[in-house]
Amino acid sequence: MRKRMLHTCVRVKDLDKSLAFYKDVLGMNEVRRLDYPDYKFTLVYLALPGDEVELELTYNYDQEEPYDLGNGYGHIAIGVENLEDTHEEFSQSGQDVTELTGLSDGAASYFFIKDPDGYKIEIIQLKD
Repeated sequence: MRKRMLHTCVRVKDLDKSLAFYKDVLGMNEVRRLDYPDYKFTLVYLALPGDEVELELTYNYDQEEPYDLGNGYGHIAIGVENLEDTHEEFSQSGQDVTELTGLSDGAASYFFIKDPDGYKIEIIQLKD
């Protein structure tokens, strides 16, 4: 049986603020939007150019408090060709980023950036 990853989902409190982050900061494009006003929620699917895997932002109209991220959520990961330049760009634009770091065995170099809801996105140096 053929299987493939379709999307991952995060719930967002402020859809406009989240869309600005994922589009303007991370360079994602809106793939489609499904509005369900009778059920009071909207789904927006985003993807990086050329990627098939999507990020689903779920916006519940009546959510007044920030979501509890819990201790089970890990992170979303995005690969970049130049980690240092990307880190500098995000830092200079005032984004909430961690310091550059890496695994002790050299398997990965990375940093984290937070979206408006506090979700962590790991930015990883792509390998050749």
